[in-house]
Amino acid sequence: MRFHAADGRVLQAWVGGDPDGCPVAVLHGCPDTRHVAMTGDAAARATGVRLVCVNRPGYGASTPHASTNASVADDLAGVVDELGHDRFAVLGMSVGGGYAVACAARHPDRVAALGLVATQPPGTREEAPEELETEIAPEFLRWRARVDPDDPDDDALCARWLSALPAADAALLAGRTPSEVAASVREALADPSGYLRDATTMSRPWAHGPELVRCPARAWFGELDERARAADAAALLAGFAGVRVTVRPATTHLATLVGHWPEVLATLRDLSG
Repeated sequence: MRFHAADGRVLQAWVGGDPDGCPVAVLHGCPDTRHVAMTGDAAARATGVRLVCVNRPGYGASTPHASTNASVADDLAGVVDELGHDRFAVLGMSVGGGYAVACAARHPDRVAALGLVATQPPGTREEAPEELETEIAPEFLRWRARVDPDDPDDDALCARWLSALPAADAALLAGRTPSEVAASVREALADPSGYLRDATTMSRPWAHGPELVRCPARAWFGELDERARAADAAALLAGFAGVRVTVRPATTHLATLVGHWPEVLATLRDLSG
């Protein structure tokens, strides 16, 4: 599906789950896209949740843009409004957590609950985003070349992608066809600008701190997650009022969400009232 931001930019989205259910808007990780929400479709239908995920600028068909935590939050709120929902929960996966916090902070009368899954604490770099992007780009582009998202061979691209994931995370995607995995990788990496904007944004402090969040908040971490360590939870969660934290035993990064969709969605549904 395609929507439009207030300034006319295209926003590519996926909407699934129960069309009459409690709306939960997912802010995907990096590099990732709306495809991560698709893995929760069955759980969303079973738990009475309408699942929404919007590609950030530069991912898939979403227009590249010098996005910020605030602009992404407002884009998402606009899409949910177009879908006819006044109130909704937000779920930030990994890098998406900072954007989810911004959405809850900027739209306190609309965001009913906040979930953070495998989210890293705010960054500390103070340089301008453009300066950070120049620093990050060479290494990212070398890695992208190894992944080779332009390869038309779905099987080969899928194999390269899965081989780079922890075994537990790769196993969770085994139920998807090579063409589905390849489509997700291409959508995430065809345009480098999406990743680069995310990487610079996560390197800097959040523009909206947790002290601005008024809704109930929950956080989930994986014990074996090296990208968002449970040991760093204190730095991430400082300032939230009464956030409840769950650490999944023997769980890696992607598995913290994809392996536990039903419990995460049911929690946000119940917190949303």
